[in-house]
Amino acid sequence: MSLPYPALHASHGGTWLATPDGETRALARGEAIRVAADTSVLLLGAAVVGQRLGYADLSGLDLLELFAFLHPARFMVPTPKGLARATGLLPPTRDEDVAPFLREAAAALLSVAEGDWPEREGAWTAAQSMSRLRWPWAPALIDRLARPAQNERWLFSKLPEWHEGAPRPAPRAVTLDSAETQERLAALTGAAAEARPGQRAYAEAAAQAFAPRTMRDTPNLVLAEAGTGIGKTLGYLAPATLWADKAGGAVWVSTYTKALQRQLGHETARVYPDPAVRRTRVVTRKGRENYLCLLNLEDALQGGFAGRAAILAQLVARWAAYSADGDMVGGDLPGWLTTLFRRAGATALTDRRGECVYAGCPHYRKCFIERAARASAEADIVIANHALVMVNAARGRETATRPTRYVFDEGHHLFDAADSMFATALTGQEAIEIRRWVIGPESRSRGRRRGLAARLSDVASYDEQGALAIQAAGEAAAALPSDGWLQRLADGDPFGAIEALLAAVRGLVYARDTAKSDAGYGLETELAEPDAALIDAAAGAAQALDALYRPLVTLGRRLDAVLGEAPDWMDGPARARIEGAIASLGWRAETVGAWLALLARIGGPADPDFVDWLAVDRIEGREWDIGLHRRWLDPTRPFAEAVLKPAHGALVTSATLRAGGDWAVAEARAGAPHLAQPAQRFEAASPFDYAAQAEVLIVTDVKRGDVAALAGAYARLIVAAGGGTLGLFTAIRRLRGVHGRIADRLAREGLPLYAQHVDPIDTGTLVDIFRDDGHASLLGTDALRDGVDVPGHSLRLVVMEGVPWSKPSVLHAARRLADGGAAYEDRLVRARLAQAFGRLIRSSRDRGAFVLLSAAMPSRLLAAFPPGVGIARVTLDEAVARVETRLSSGAPIGQETGEHA
Repeated sequence: MSLPYPALHASHGGTWLATPDGETRALARGEAIRVAADTSVLLLGAAVVGQRLGYADLSGLDLLELFAFLHPARFMVPTPKGLARATGLLPPTRDEDVAPFLREAAAALLSVAEGDWPEREGAWTAAQSMSRLRWPWAPALIDRLARPAQNERWLFSKLPEWHEGAPRPAPRAVTLDSAETQERLAALTGAAAEARPGQRAYAEAAAQAFAPRTMRDTPNLVLAEAGTGIGKTLGYLAPATLWADKAGGAVWVSTYTKALQRQLGHETARVYPDPAVRRTRVVTRKGRENYLCLLNLEDALQGGFAGRAAILAQLVARWAAYSADGDMVGGDLPGWLTTLFRRAGATALTDRRGECVYAGCPHYRKCFIERAARASAEADIVIANHALVMVNAARGRETATRPTRYVFDEGHHLFDAADSMFATALTGQEAIEIRRWVIGPESRSRGRRRGLAARLSDVASYDEQGALAIQAAGEAAAALPSDGWLQRLADGDPFGAIEALLAAVRGLVYARDTAKSDAGYGLETELAEPDAALIDAAAGAAQALDALYRPLVTLGRRLDAVLGEAPDWMDGPARARIEGAIASLGWRAETVGAWLALLARIGGPADPDFVDWLAVDRIEGREWDIGLHRRWLDPTRPFAEAVLKPAHGALVTSATLRAGGDWAVAEARAGAPHLAQPAQRFEAASPFDYAAQAEVLIVTDVKRGDVAALAGAYARLIVAAGGGTLGLFTAIRRLRGVHGRIADRLAREGLPLYAQHVDPIDTGTLVDIFRDDGHASLLGTDALRDGVDVPGHSLRLVVMEGVPWSKPSVLHAARRLADGGAAYEDRLVRARLAQAFGRLIRSSRDRGAFVLLSAAMPSRLLAAFPPGVGIARVTLDEAVARVETRLSSGAPIGQETGEHA
């Protein structure tokens, strides 16, 4: 059956329309918008095409939505090339060939629906539901899908239940034999692998973290800096899996980025080749806000969502039936799926507000979150992230299965993760969330959101003191900010004690602003010498918060008592639900208690352990939050207390652990000074021949702050490299300015350009697209500097707009003053440069150039680059010529150098 729809394709190089009669023609942007507005058209990524045309409301028959329906939980790069690979068609080679290709691809995808394919179950039922929602693809699918012979198992009956297991015994005390460790490493790398002395030495050092502990509250801490190419992943998996086998315990491998979590999941296939065994022995864990909440999904499917959000809910339901773990952020849900719906409803499908009712949920036994928690209790390797590890430890979660051995990969980020985890922020946005958590919906809402009283109604009916505490908490929460608080503050009409406090904060911040207040950026000032208005407002706010804090603590105690008394109605699920409520109450009470401690400091002496400040957060001049902030001067102190001291062993590892400095830097940023026993150190240099594989070019004639000149430099360098360029920026505004000036020009050269904060695509998908196309280039900020792993020809040039100095802030100034002044700043910059350079050479076959567009690059920072790499200060013309010659000719890089790191 021929599709009666034209196909529309838009890129920075132009716009084309392929009609059903086989004609393909170029369109002006205005004409393309008229066609799309009047006609149902086939598209690949409506959000991206709409942005290219400047028509945000563009809609049509999006092939990505069709693919997500037919093949849920299956990976596809959302480009014509990726679609061709998924459908078995030849990819288009020119932009003008894409539109007719989309018609071919649509026919190929719809032909799948006419047969029997692995994800067929549930498709007919879903198509009927989506037809009622007027999904554009529904009529074509219904014409092709055969009605199943018997009723299909719907999602909530199809999902398997998790089962409670017996408590796991404590790990045995074992000592790893060196020969066994090396034997396990050899088995993981394979007999045909090249000999890596550095990797063998690294595995030997990592094994020390698994030795029996000899002192209470003092783990065996190993700090290991291993250069890129050492093979540290298998180097620590060898002793980790060996210890898990012999001791019967679990090792938690913690990362900072989702990209490394995915990579680790793939690497564990070497340890456990059988997928069924691997699913039981290796579990990936994330925070609960990453997982699909089945109760929220049920509400969405039953009318809680409307319009496009309802269609997204149906596609997510299709995915949930085939997902390996229900992870919506970085799991097997395509990262591009939610962006197709402009994120309408996506966040409402997860538990981001701590409103889980645990065993009170009808889907509790099938819950993805609970399944992951129980699977990790039985696993040998748990792949987690720094934030989850710290949350579980600091808030006393899962104490019965608390790990005794950790591996912190990307260990150079531990300081930053701890800084965020142990922070305090008394802001309007944080306060309104607690109000909603306690009170529940205060307006007509189609969602299932409930307040504290509704979630604990059975407890309230059983325990009188608990009921009084719930009532008191609800009354006190009414003093917290409510909808419209920002406008009331702008109008000078705050309501309640907390809004009065925020109004005083706002007034003092603007009064002390030394920059141009209309610059559009956030404003902040030290919490020092507060004025009378702020002191008075803080006193009133403290009374209001204390009125909330006391009943929350009381309610937690009453729930503990209910558990102890075990009333007749309390079965296992009810007990689990109350235990969950206790944990949630503890978290909220802890937050309010931290706010009270921060308010107590106003008007009194400063606490030398903390940095306190006031802030008005703005985006492009629009205020979106206001409040008081507190950070630990050294956040590794609470990290050491909560995580390291209870552990028996920990390995902290990274390619840039010392940040271009000495071991004291690595120890300080890992929390080692707070332990009684010194950390063990290990260092292994990268095996790569950087002198032959890479070169650093410092461009001396691009004027700082000249966006036009900066854009010209990026364009010339990308053309010289033939694409394959990662462009890194320290400011989003300059990134957007450069992208807007050069995207069309590069497209005419056949060089696609993508950009974080510009393209309506999630960062992970942007990296997938970049990796998949050797002619593409990608612009981004620090998330790309630290989290990109693109080996091979797809990344052959890294360009940084300038020296990545820290953004001035109250917190940075305090830490700089306390930790060496300019030397502290230099350490941070060297670490950022080292991480950026580390994106370039990922294997012995890689080759490329690193270009820094800054004449003001101090020589003292050159230690950030690997020893032996060639460094030259050149003009832009010279840099372009060297990039073009060396990357196109295959000549060795780095033979002509001016400076050496």
